[in-house]
Amino acid sequence: MKNSPKEQRSLFPEEMLLREIARQPRLSIGIPKENTAVETRLTLTPEGVAIVTEEGHSVYIQRGAGVPMQYSDLQYSEAGAFMVEDASEVFSADMVLKIAPPTIEELNMMHDRSSIMSMLQLTNLSTECIKLMMSKKMNSIAYELIKDEQNAFPVMSSFSEIEGNTAIAIAAELMSNERGGKGLLLGGVSGITPSEVLILGAGMTGSVAARTAMALGATVKIFDHDINKLRKIQHFLGQQVFTSVIHPAVLFKALSTADAVIGNLRYINGSERFMVSEELVKTMKPGAIIIDLSIDQGGCFETSECRTLQNPVYEKHGIVHYCVPNISARVARTSSMALSNIFAPILLKIGNSGGVDSAINESAGFRHGAYIFGGILVNHLIGEYYGITANDIGLLLAGY
Repeated sequence: MKNSPKEQRSLFPEEMLLREIARQPRLSIGIPKENTAVETRLTLTPEGVAIVTEEGHSVYIQRGAGVPMQYSDLQYSEAGAFMVEDASEVFSADMVLKIAPPTIEELNMMHDRSSIMSMLQLTNLSTECIKLMMSKKMNSIAYELIKDEQNAFPVMSSFSEIEGNTAIAIAAELMSNERGGKGLLLGGVSGITPSEVLILGAGMTGSVAARTAMALGATVKIFDHDINKLRKIQHFLGQQVFTSVIHPAVLFKALSTADAVIGNLRYINGSERFMVSEELVKTMKPGAIIIDLSIDQGGCFETSECRTLQNPVYEKHGIVHYCVPNISARVARTSSMALSNIFAPILLKIGNSGGVDSAINESAGFRHGAYIFGGILVNHLIGEYYGITANDIGLLLAGY
């Protein structure tokens, strides 16, 4: 009986394995320093870099990129990365991994037919950037849209957990006197009515936010378009909690009594568009708090304005708003570790496939993350958002 290929490979001497690795196409990966006024996370930690470089791939990191997360250049260097001073050296790599969407200046430093992977953040990405990536015949992959073998969104699942916890922490902070709030405790104590937290969206973010708020003693109400999600969140929480489909009269009443509203309805994956009107926001209690976690996809409140972490809070109609597209960047190290756990294996698979083009062709989950393929826009929802005609990637791959 013959051994399987895996068993045969396990019998190879180490020298033969090294020669086998050497024959595989090598990846050239660039990780630039982000604009810390906007972003503090990175896609790979030193541990992730070590996994990738041990397979023979080259990782170029701009000096100081890890400082916001308390990772030094020495840690990255010891993990096998090449530390470079100039951003142009990073963007000259065949594949660039960053968090914030690319800017015109960054794209101009990249080669034609190269690949870029980043968060999509529609409010921060411009039509000009989309068209420039198309003209340079690039591959562009959005972290939010990548699927795994279970047909789930691994990046969004990890960030959703982080954002759900972080949103409640921010709400509690903004309610305090120290931050100019009403001096309320998010939760309740004996003899005092607990604070009310209203959550729009029963996905992972809403589930984690609800669990955290309830653990603090707050009264929680959850709204969503999808009755099945509402059933699932009851099961996730392990107890009965107020849930409702989004009905105008019921939502109007809930908004009028809420102390904090967490919006996390997602649109880029095709869910029905929903937005709380400015008139409804005006009916909320003075000093109430809105945290819009959907601001990267246009927001779910008419009064939402996309802000940065340096200036995230503003007041409108007496309601405190917190609207940033990267709320998980407040805990940059945790977020980066979560990303690194996801992308180190993905990069190894891309390397084994022979490059980004081959990985898109071979993996349906990775292909789902591609919104530009060979310079052609292939995501219809993004096309509608920017007014650019999109094509079906399946047709493009038919002749690959």
